[in-house]
Amino acid sequence: MIKVNVYKKDNQYTKITFNGHAMFASRGKDIVCSAASSILTTTVNGIIRFDKGSLSYKMEKDGFVIENIKTDKTTQTLIENMVELLKELESEYPTNIEVK
Repeated sequence: MIKVNVYKKDNQYTKITFNGHAMFASRGKDIVCSAASSILTTTVNGIIRFDKGSLSYKMEKDGFVIENIKTDKTTQTLIENMVELLKELESEYPTNIEVK
């Protein structure tokens, strides 16, 4: 299961972690993992196009971390959109992705 942990302070996104594998299908054929990865990559790349300093991110052994998220409206809106898309994915595949 992909586990997405969303951290907020004062109603602002501060950190998001992604860990695990969806286990919907084998690696390379997993549509849930592919969808989650696409949502994540598109969001991070979009934010960076506006302002390279809007957040920091890193790949870890079992996942991905987004942190140091700026509080400007554009960055927060794009992060909020990402979280909403991941929640929609969770509603369709609740045994494969969890967003907290």
